[in-house]
Order: sequence, then structure tokens, then C-alpha cells
Amino acid sequence: MRVLITGANRGIGKALADRYRQAGHDVIATARDKSADAVLDVTDPDQHRHLADALSGQAIDLLVCNAGVYLDKAQTIEGYTPQVWADTFAVNVTGVFLTVQSLLPNVRAAGGKIAIISSQMGSDTRAPGGSYVYRASKAAALNFGRNLASDLAGEGIAVGIYHPGWVRTDMGGQTAEIAEGEAAAGLIERFAALSLDTTGCFETWDGRPHPF
Repeated sequence: MRVLITGANRGIGKALADRYRQAGHDVIATARDKSADAVLDVTDPDQHRHLADALSGQAIDLLVCNAGVYLDKAQTIEGYTPQVWADTFAVNVTGVFLTVQSLLPNVRAAGGKIAIISSQMGSDTRAPGGSYVYRASKAAALNFGRNLASDLAGEGIAVGIYHPGWVRTDMGGQTAEIAEGEAAAGLIERFAALSLDTTGCFETWDGRPHPF
């Protein structure tokens, strides 16, 4: 199986790449710098075109849209700027769209699957306040994934959206609930179970359906 994972130079993305490689799968890990197999800034259309050209004709069985940023952690409403909104949505929403758009021919060639890493913070059922930009961007990624699932079901391509858990990473912090490896192991099980019967699902890393 060939797997492509964005944002795979650290955190959950790297943990996923490591586990897939250990299981003998062909992994293409991308990052904004040369710390991964392929350079891909998900906000840059030119880099998407370059990667798509490099992978032309190669089937991708699983595309994992993992790259993300959390720029407004602990921010008060007075401190928000338009640039924080623009930068966050460029990665967390437009970046996911551009990744799918550029690599969809490869996924089609495999009759593959698409996994989008969102967050429970994007759920409309959770509104404890704060993190306005991150929450809005993850809600948008969730909405995009569910609509994409509807559009691609007729082609036999399943799309799943996932909350990876509160993970001990640079983004999640060291007081988070679970380790990177635990999150990755659970997500890999979710990706394997994804099918046309469950396409459009929003699930937690440990297999629980998450309210939208």
C-alpha cells in the first residue's frame, strides 16, 4: 500500500509515517522543509503542482491530510488580527483542499481513501470559548470532508474525518492525554476500517463516532 501523509516531519504525522513504514508500506511523508521525503508547503499551489508532476501515474491508496497549525492558542479576542485568520485557514482549510485537488488523480488510480485530520474543536457541539480561529478552521475542514465524501462516493473513494485525540505534541502540549504513538495506532485502525459504508464519518482516534 502506498500512503502519502502531509505534515509528517513531527508529531502525529511522523508517528503515522513511522508505523506504516514499520508495517512494510510505501510511505511518502511531506513537510514544508527537507526534513521529510518530499517538500510540500500545503499553502503553495506551485509546490502542489510540482509534487503532483513528480507523482504522475503513481497510485496512492491512502491520502492523509494531516498538516495543520494552531496559531491562536491562549489568545484573547483583543489580540486577534486578520493575518492570524488568513494564515490558519491557508493551512488548515485551503491546504487540505489543495492537497486533495492535486493528488486526487493518484487516489483515483488506486480506488483509494482520503483521511482528513480535523479536531473535536471543530464540532458545533463543543463551544467552551476561545481558540476562535483554530475552531473555525477545523469546522471548515470537517465540512469540506463531509461534502467531499458525498461527491466521491460514486467513484468508490471513501473519505473520513478524524479527531486524533489530545496528543502530547508541540501543538497539544506535554499535559495532553495520550502519546503520539497511541494516537497513530488508533488512527491507522480507523483508516483501515474506512469504507463506502462509513464515508463521511467523523470519528475519534479510538473509534467513537463524534457529534458534528
